[in-house]
Amino acid sequence: MDFDFTPYNQLMFIIGELTVLVIIGALLIAFVLALISLYSIKKGHLYFPQLIKAGLVFFEGLMKAFFQLLGLEDREMLAFLIKIHNTMNTTEFSRIPVTSRAIFMPQCLRSSRCPAHLTPEGLKCCTCGQCSVGEANSILEKMGYRIFIVPGSSFIKRMVKKYRPKAIIGVGCLSEVKEGIDMADKMGLLVMGVVTLKEGCVETIVNWPDVYEVAVLGLDPASIPEDHHILSS
Repeated sequence: MDFDFTPYNQLMFIIGELTVLVIIGALLIAFVLALISLYSIKKGHLYFPQLIKAGLVFFEGLMKAFFQLLGLEDREMLAFLIKIHNTMNTTEFSRIPVTSRAIFMPQCLRSSRCPAHLTPEGLKCCTCGQCSVGEANSILEKMGYRIFIVPGSSFIKRMVKKYRPKAIIGVGCLSEVKEGIDMADKMGLLVMGVVTLKEGCVETIVNWPDVYEVAVLGLDPASIPEDHHILSS
C-alpha cells in the first residue's frame, strides 16, 4: 500500500515558512528597538520605555547583540537597562509606603578611616563625620527608611528575608546594581537602582541627589526632614 506524503510535505513546508517569518520578524523588531534605544541614549530622553522594556523581556539576547553590533559599549548598555528599569518601576514604587521600603548601600561608600564594625546586619554607621554616609543615613532614616550598609548580596538576601520589605533602593556600581535588579526580580521584589559616580573598593562616590530623588517618590512632603538639603544640593 502506497502512502501519499504530499499533505505531510505541504505541512512541513508551511511550518518552515512560518518559522523563517518568525525569525525574520524577531530580528527586525529587535533591531528597531535597539535603534530606538540608541536614539534615546543619544538624546538623553527615554522614548517608548514600555515598548523597549517588553522587547527586552522577549528579545534581550538579540537586542544586546545589536547593541554591540551598533557600537554601544557594555557600560552604556548597562546604564540604559537600569534607566529603563527605574522608569518602568517609578509609579509602582511611589505607591509603596516608606515603612515597607529599605535602602541598601555598599560599604565602599564609607571613609577608609571608618570606625564602624561589621555586624550580622551589615555595617552600623556611627556618624563619625568622616564621610557623607552618616548624614545621609540619618536623613533617610528620619523619612522612615530602613538602611543597610552591606558588603555583598548575601547580606541583602538575609535582610530581605528577615524584614520583608516590599521595595528597595539599591546603590552600587553599574554591574552591582544590574545584578541586584536581576536578583530582586527573581525574589519578586520591587527595586530602584542608583549607580555610583566612582567605582572601586574604597571611598567610592554617589550623587546623593540621585538617591534623594528616588527616596522621596510618593512621600508626603510633611514627612521629609527640613535638613534634607544635604541630599538635594
